[in-house]
Amino acid sequence: MPLSAFHPAVRNWFASRLGEPTEPQRRGWPLISAGKNVLIAAPTGSGKTLAAFLAALDSLLRQGPYLPDETRVLYVSPLKALSNDVRKNLDGPLAEIKNSDPFLPDLRVMVRTGDTTPKDRAAMMRKAPHILVTTPESLYILLTSDGGRRMLSTVKTVIVDEIHALARDKRGSHLALSLERLEALAGPVQRIGLSATQKPLEDVGRFLVGPGRECELIDAGYLRKLDLDVEVPKSPLEAICSHEVWEEIYERMAELIRAHRTTIVFCNTRKMAERIAARLTHVLGGDQVASHHGSLSRARRLDAEERLKAGKLRALAATASLELGIDIGDVDLVIQVGAVRSIATLLQRVGRASHAVHGLPKGRLFPLTLDELVEAGTLLRCVRERKLDRTPQPPRPLDILAQQVVAACVAEPWNEAALFDALRKSWPYRGLAREDFDAVLRLHSEGRRALLHRDGVNGRVMATRRARLTAITSGGAIPDNADYQVVMEPEGTPVGSVNEDWAVESNVGDIFQLGNTSWKILKVEPGIVRVADAKGQPPTLPFWLGEAPARTGELSAEIARLRDECGGTGWVETETGLGEGAARQIAGYVEAGRQALGAVPTQKRVILERFFDESGGMQLVVHAPFGGRVNRALGLALRKRFCRGFGFELQAAANEESIVLSLGPQHSFPLADVFNYLHPNTARGADVHDALAVERAAVAPAGTHAGRQARARGAGPHARGRSHGRRVPPGHGLLRDAAARRPAGADGPSARAPDGRGLPDRGDGR
Repeated sequence: MPLSAFHPAVRNWFASRLGEPTEPQRRGWPLISAGKNVLIAAPTGSGKTLAAFLAALDSLLRQGPYLPDETRVLYVSPLKALSNDVRKNLDGPLAEIKNSDPFLPDLRVMVRTGDTTPKDRAAMMRKAPHILVTTPESLYILLTSDGGRRMLSTVKTVIVDEIHALARDKRGSHLALSLERLEALAGPVQRIGLSATQKPLEDVGRFLVGPGRECELIDAGYLRKLDLDVEVPKSPLEAICSHEVWEEIYERMAELIRAHRTTIVFCNTRKMAERIAARLTHVLGGDQVASHHGSLSRARRLDAEERLKAGKLRALAATASLELGIDIGDVDLVIQVGAVRSIATLLQRVGRASHAVHGLPKGRLFPLTLDELVEAGTLLRCVRERKLDRTPQPPRPLDILAQQVVAACVAEPWNEAALFDALRKSWPYRGLAREDFDAVLRLHSEGRRALLHRDGVNGRVMATRRARLTAITSGGAIPDNADYQVVMEPEGTPVGSVNEDWAVESNVGDIFQLGNTSWKILKVEPGIVRVADAKGQPPTLPFWLGEAPARTGELSAEIARLRDECGGTGWVETETGLGEGAARQIAGYVEAGRQALGAVPTQKRVILERFFDESGGMQLVVHAPFGGRVNRALGLALRKRFCRGFGFELQAAANEESIVLSLGPQHSFPLADVFNYLHPNTARGADVHDALAVERAAVAPAGTHAGRQARARGAGPHARGRSHGRRVPPGHGLLRDAAARRPAGADGPSARAPDGRGLPDRGDGR
């Protein structure tokens, strides 16, 4: 029995409360107790978190009264809400174990995130917790401050939860460097990673520990038995969701919610979450439904979670804010409205239902359009075939490197070679070139606003006096936003936040909804919207400028495969498990497209379609089912090549399935030539890159992906979003950077192509 190695108090508590260990616990405890680096992949609700924590807790409790007041275990979570949840779930078991043996030491668990009060921060500096729960951004700050470094210098174990949510972007690169800085401070540290949806496991393990270190992989699978189905309204789905279809969807959702004790309704946008919460409140009655998303204040999010856990709510309309393993009690049903865009996201969200070892998660998908119905059928097929999205490997961004270099030098001077070697121990930067490292040092060591001082004689680098404040206030890979805070008067209580554009366009007296509550605007100040309770008056919905998640490459490929292989209603029923009505709609939709285009677009078969609209304008459609990420980039590049060729600006749009370019009736070109308008050799050119950067900044509001990335690029220690101490409007910095990079005398966007037809040539001389 794996439990036999634990302290008797720990062993008895586990046996009485939980019974037998699960597979990830049985396989993980011996390796963790032996001090190995471990990555655990197991389905949601299988006890992964306890598998990581129990061995660490046992090692601390065994020290009895000799346990020093030092931080030994560091838990890193991608969400602040998940950090608070872990602390609550640890305090209960620790108290029960302590009550069974009064001679055991009191283990202190504390949370250090952006929500931690100054009082609690000062308390943990005076008396360090044994277990510290934090986020990647707060870990970076702790590693940069003197008090934080003293606290972290004794850490022996690091637990990274939901590692798949960090490994896929710049946050993963940022965390990897922070872990190497921690190891340089505290010495060798045991690393434990946890996730339910990660693929391939070997790559994520290498990201966790870095090159040259061993990592034990525990693959307990990622898929539990699921009760999963697709709900289709009585009216047929179309290209857009009509009001009649919405009413049928609301009625069916209300039926399902009434048939279950608690339900989470997942939406892809905050506005949709507010809309669905308001409509379900009208159908189910007051105080039965709440909303939950990142633009609500922490107090309101926690209140909604507690009400759901206590059974006071029948339904909670949420975004990705509840997607990960937050403890919200027993949830009977998960409803997904609209497209999921990811196989892993579907599994994470449905896994919120019956989140227990022996539970059967129950989920229902409500597609809103025909394309979303095809995606829903493909998701069911992927679950049947046990397919999963690949976890993206984090990039090697130099702006994140610049942050960490300055922060490391703020804490202590470094030998340049030693710092270079330490940073290359992280997996994303394993191939960092010395010239790139030197370029980062030059960036911050030249000019009167330099943050670093380089000692060229001794090969050392140290921070200037102004670097500390800049490093602490400008760190992280999560960009700033331009939201206005919503404050309830006269109490001054934070309610949430709304988009800046919506706030400045609002008037005193307007009624809007936030957190499924109506609010009346009293005053709009710079950065603040002051409101009062509108007592249930009919509201409008605010907007947040942003984008729904783009579809993953793996799911895009599977959707294209389903369309290409579709052989009729019976085939769809057999392959996906859908009912006859839904299967008939999919088969008819795919066949109609095949008849119109002559073939079905796939990732190996791109189809061009040209037609003239009612006004006489030419519409060019590129049917390319590569997903939104690829299509938006391809669409921007293709649009710019058309603009440069014809000498005028045209409109373009892209979605998961295609790209649309709007041309004039006077334009003429052979349709087949469009396949040659872009080539890798030209698409990578600096002129195209700068043109796209200017275009993105010009059309990307603060909340869009382009706007967020524009500000994240400024995440180097030169203060993001500021110039000479003043805020810079989002996107202006990207415009300025693109203009600075553009070589003198470069052709503008009106330059014509050399082939004389007003269109660009292939770009490679052929």
